[in-house]
Amino acid sequence: MSSNLFSWLAIARLGLVQTALGAIIVLMTSTINRVMVVELSLPAIVPGLLIALHYGVQILRPAWGYGSDMGRQRTPWIIGGMAVLALGGTGVAFATVLIASHPLPGLILAALCFFFVGIGAGSAGTSVLAMLASSVAPSRRAAAATTVWIMMICGFAITAPLAGHFLDPFSNQRLIAVTASVTAIAFSVAAVAIIGVEKRLMRDKVNIVSASPVKKQPFREAFAQVWSEPAARRFTIFIFISMLAYSAQELIIEPFAGIVFGMTPGTTTKLSGVQHSGVLIGMLGVTFAASVIGGRVLGSLRLWTIIGCVASAFALAAIAACGFAGPDAPLRMAVFALGISNGAFAVSAIGSMMGLAGAGGHGRVGTRMGLWGAAQAVAFGLGGCAGTFAVDIARHFVASPVTAYAIVFIGEAVLFLTAAILAGRISQSTSKTAVPSRAIITGDTIAVET
Repeated sequence: MSSNLFSWLAIARLGLVQTALGAIIVLMTSTINRVMVVELSLPAIVPGLLIALHYGVQILRPAWGYGSDMGRQRTPWIIGGMAVLALGGTGVAFATVLIASHPLPGLILAALCFFFVGIGAGSAGTSVLAMLASSVAPSRRAAAATTVWIMMICGFAITAPLAGHFLDPFSNQRLIAVTASVTAIAFSVAAVAIIGVEKRLMRDKVNIVSASPVKKQPFREAFAQVWSEPAARRFTIFIFISMLAYSAQELIIEPFAGIVFGMTPGTTTKLSGVQHSGVLIGMLGVTFAASVIGGRVLGSLRLWTIIGCVASAFALAAIAACGFAGPDAPLRMAVFALGISNGAFAVSAIGSMMGLAGAGGHGRVGTRMGLWGAAQAVAFGLGGCAGTFAVDIARHFVASPVTAYAIVFIGEAVLFLTAAILAGRISQSTSKTAVPSRAIITGDTIAVET
């Protein structure tokens, strides 16, 4: 089997790990969230804080990436992370049942288990991306990013309806049984998918984006070394700001459509589906342009990142304008455009992340991926709260809900424009970053001869 063919199989197998990861996470953020609020009648802030905890602990991603760098093998970190994630997810189900009879012990157990969910997801996810970054050819980065992202979404899409089907009629025993079954299957799929991939990559010398040998040094020094790189530092800030804008919009578009346009819950859910369809089209479109058509312009992931951010800003401004235009405004079209723009930005940013991960030398691919993963996780944790909180504040000071939502949408648009500026500056600083020996610099990409 040729290394080229295996590269695609390896990408698909790593994507299966993401599918398994998404299958467990969706139970935590969707099913468990609903059970706590509806069946247990807990305040919505309780699951909200627990989910925020699972994001917050992922600030440790750089340390986990550093660990996989030092060990020179990422497979144990992926399998170990998935095991912790599976155990934590099952523990959350037990804790949720315990809350019904013993609230305080149940909440303490839930917090502990969500902590483990964050550790598992962060450890496994960081190492998967690091393995991709060190093994995928520059021309395939957009396709690889699209593949693993879509396969993670498939984990959401497959698990949520199946779990819902087997949970009816609801009972505490069913909640535990369904959750334990999903986590066990997810762990098994991830383990089978990942075993042997890294050994085959090393045997076939599929090491397109490589770095110099890892220098043994404490984590604090390794992290400081990565943070001192202008490209790594600017990309971290870019990821945080862009993902903050990306996540802040998610929880306010449907309420906006309901309050301003009088849409029913079913209609706003369909509107959300329109947005997600746009995200998929945007991802596939950039993948086709960058990987199939290619060239100096269309093959530039940095350019697509900037275009995606700017287009997202204009789409948010269009959504805000729709509120003032009245019921005949093309809201669905504006939301669809936002989805396409978000998809283009997301997949090109992940592809660029893979390219930059190996560009700084020192063998710190995992540490860089961990740093950027931490920025993304913290931004996601803050984004949902920030968007809804900003709307509440705006509505407190502004009588018109249309104006209040417009202020927030415009604020998010400004964040996207700021991210676009940062994306442009990242390319300028890349040349100042240490590059491994025998490197070939082509456009935005840095490949290493092996």
